[in-house]
Amino acid sequence: MKLFYSPASPFVRKVVLVLHETGQTEDVELLQVSTTVTEQDAALAASNPLAKIPALLRDSGPTLYDSRVICEFLDHRAGGALYKGGWDMKVLEATADGIMDAGVSMAYEKRLRPVEKQWDDWLEGQRRKILGAVSAVEARWMPSLTGPVNIGQLAMAAALGYIDFRHPDAGWRAGNPQLTDWFAAYESRPAMQATRPDIL
Repeated sequence: MKLFYSPASPFVRKVVLVLHETGQTEDVELLQVSTTVTEQDAALAASNPLAKIPALLRDSGPTLYDSRVICEFLDHRAGGALYKGGWDMKVLEATADGIMDAGVSMAYEKRLRPVEKQWDDWLEGQRRKILGAVSAVEARWMPSLTGPVNIGQLAMAAALGYIDFRHPDAGWRAGNPQLTDWFAAYESRPAMQATRPDIL
């Protein structure tokens, strides 16, 4: 199998974390592409009509895309341990993906628009989504971030890692001491170290 990827993408990192934590890294070749909403990679677009990463080109069957689809496929392939929390676990993953969405939207606004056309209210609105989501995790989801590795942990780690990478001044740690401590410890996992955006 082959995975279309970019090292800076938090959605890609989530998938690669799943590969590491389920022992499937040797089964998937990483194909680096450069793609944005304005400049699509042709090979990626031929496999995924949305021209978005990650996209998993399987040995048989159509390409899988959307990180949640790919992660659940890889989890099933490895024996199905990451989603044992059921719907709660999927909601936690969706919350982390929302943090990623907001962070990527902010990055596009800053990197692709000329400075004079950047919309400060838009950026602040995305930042509020991030802060609201991490506050919800602090209040509701911390128990799901403990125990055996699960998709909620991997998604949240990828999301927070991306915010630190692209938006270090977002201020998500303020008022969230449990999540701050959890992430500081989780970053030391070998899978997290192997998938840092600067080395993936």
